[in-house]
Amino acid sequence: MTAPRRRRLRPLTLMSHALLILFSFATLYPILQIVTVSLRPSDQLYSTSLALVPKGATLRAFYVILFERDFLVWMRNSLLVSFAVTVFGVALASTAGYAFSRYRFPGWTAGLYSFLLTQLFPATMLMLPLYVMMKAVGLLDTFTGLAIAYTATALPFSVWTMRGYYDTIPIELEQAALIDGCGPWSAFTRVTFPLAAPALAITALFSFMNAWSEFLVARVIVNRQALYTLPLGLESLAGQFQTEWANYAAGSLLVCVPVMILFVVLNRWLVSGLALGGVKG
Repeated sequence: MTAPRRRRLRPLTLMSHALLILFSFATLYPILQIVTVSLRPSDQLYSTSLALVPKGATLRAFYVILFERDFLVWMRNSLLVSFAVTVFGVALASTAGYAFSRYRFPGWTAGLYSFLLTQLFPATMLMLPLYVMMKAVGLLDTFTGLAIAYTATALPFSVWTMRGYYDTIPIELEQAALIDGCGPWSAFTRVTFPLAAPALAITALFSFMNAWSEFLVARVIVNRQALYTLPLGLESLAGQFQTEWANYAAGSLLVCVPVMILFVVLNRWLVSGLALGGVKG
């Protein structure tokens, strides 16, 4: 028996692999540098060394940011706001997206494309009108105002996502449920809503991340330090004459942990796909 021949990689394939490795390194290197800065002793914060593990590495910055700064308060505030935005965002996007997918009503086209139109403008254009509106209704310096602002900015994308996914779910499944005695709302909650789990996971993740890492809207609405979210709290570490770089880097790494956990949890839904039912052709 002859030994199997080894497949030779073509030059184009080798070049593609090299570019992917290069881009991966360019993406990971800044993150590794943040880890390095968080481990530096206080006398090496301005070191120009490129070593990934600094000399005399210490976890002092993590202790300081957790127990000597208000990091846990900032995290509590961010969790409250992000959880509220996620719940309201998913509830509103799932129902609005279903309405735009299954029904045709006066203003359907204008309403749907007005959601898309809002995505064409940068967030900075919303700062002044947002401030005026929140001041008029007395929601400045409140978690409620911050949650409403975040939900409003995340909703257009979420509605389009949910509407597009509902379009892929056969309407015959709901019709069969109606024949079996379900009402329209029961058919939605028992049939269509469970099948939309992957889109709901994407909507929940987007809503959470939109509120978790946002800075500009929070800077406009929140002034009291007791209401600071994580982006505002980390920004406060940058003083006029000195910046706590090690603490800043340690806090930046800790901020990523909840988002990574949420992504891992929701990833199970994203890869599960549509596993329930079907329509016979």
